[in-house]
Amino acid sequence: MPKNANQQIIDEFRANGGRVGGPFAGGRLILLTTTGARSGAPHTTPLGYLPDEGGRILVIASAGGAPRHPDWFHNILADPHVTVEDGIFTYPARAAVLTGAERDTVFARAAEADPGWAAYQAKTSRVIPVVALERAGGGPPAAASLGAALVQIHDAFRRELALIRREVAAAGPRLGAQLRVNCLAVCQGLHHHHTHEDGGLFVGLAARRPDLAATLERLRAEHARVAVLVDRLRAVVGDRDTDPAEVRRQVDQLTDELERHLAYEEEQLVPVLDGMG
Repeated sequence: MPKNANQQIIDEFRANGGRVGGPFAGGRLILLTTTGARSGAPHTTPLGYLPDEGGRILVIASAGGAPRHPDWFHNILADPHVTVEDGIFTYPARAAVLTGAERDTVFARAAEADPGWAAYQAKTSRVIPVVALERAGGGPPAAASLGAALVQIHDAFRRELALIRREVAAAGPRLGAQLRVNCLAVCQGLHHHHTHEDGGLFVGLAARRPDLAATLERLRAEHARVAVLVDRLRAVVGDRDTDPAEVRRQVDQLTDELERHLAYEEEQLVPVLDGMG
């Protein structure tokens, strides 16, 4: 991709909380910043990614099937310490090149979900690398206020569930391996987010704003209902013989319940958080 086109995507991504138009519209996208192997200067590249188990994400050094690995891949071979921007958080990560059976399994999983990866591999004699990005620390929300940060986190869940709904609808008679991982990853993310709120944000708010007791009690009860739906989705995704229609039904139920919860939480808490500075 030409450097000026890359910069347009980078600027749009940063200006719109990770949302972009064009070929990346509606997809999973990050900005990966590596250190130049020769120059030592930072280089930022927009990349599509795949969710993976354990919270890590995967990027594929396809370069559109070009004969050479992309520059960002050469950079991580020299220095695996990178920075990831996901539209909400900017955080340090460590890049690990997958090898052997693990690489082959993950690439096959990706190609099953999107045949374009297999088409890129068919165009080149090199083995297209797969790289895992493991978060190595925290990062600040890319938001103007605490309330805005909360909405951005919620919107990320909304976008991911909408994407999963489309993927399930297009799944055909069986659920692909990558789609199973996508479902499990969003389940894990929701669990972590609500656990953090219950044990952190809500505790702090309760101490500072006793008048929010009823609101926080309702939000915790809603977390419990969402957790039941998350467990149901995990169960059907974990069944190798599951019908994609049942997965879609569970995703729909989770999405509907979660949207009601997120809307109420934003209505009640965003003004409070923004008022706290």
